[in-house]
Amino acid sequence: MRSENADAGDETAKSDWARLCELLDDDPMLQPDVERAAADSNDDADPWMALIDGLDDAGALAYLDPDDSGVELADALTEIPRVFRAGVDLDRVGDVEGDLITAIVVADGILAAHDLRIVHLEEDDDAYPLVVVPRANGPEAIALASRLGHSARAFS
Repeated sequence: MRSENADAGDETAKSDWARLCELLDDDPMLQPDVERAAADSNDDADPWMALIDGLDDAGALAYLDPDDSGVELADALTEIPRVFRAGVDLDRVGDVEGDLITAIVVADGILAAHDLRIVHLEEDDDAYPLVVVPRANGPEAIALASRLGHSARAFS
């Protein structure tokens, strides 16, 4: 028999996953897929991976490798609908010399002028899934990810 505390914890987690989805993207299919994975007791169902996959399916994710350059980052970010709609010019990111993190910091600074920011949803050491969110959503999204047992971070 489940305790009331366990049920309350399930409802809190469900609410947290729903809010995280809202903060990261407005695709209507994202939240139901993540909630299904969160409710599934099967060990193969991972709501964090459902979130990353859902963002990717919606075109809201720039999925990069650590050895990618500023050119790949600029190309990936300009394909994100939120960035495209804002008309952000990321040409300068392609000129960044150095590692991917340096290019992300430059891109994040450019996006900040459009009230946007980059959030890294940590997955593997060899992957950089990046989502662009409204600037005001970043801190809450990062805090919710942490509360749900995952890691997300900003670059500024």
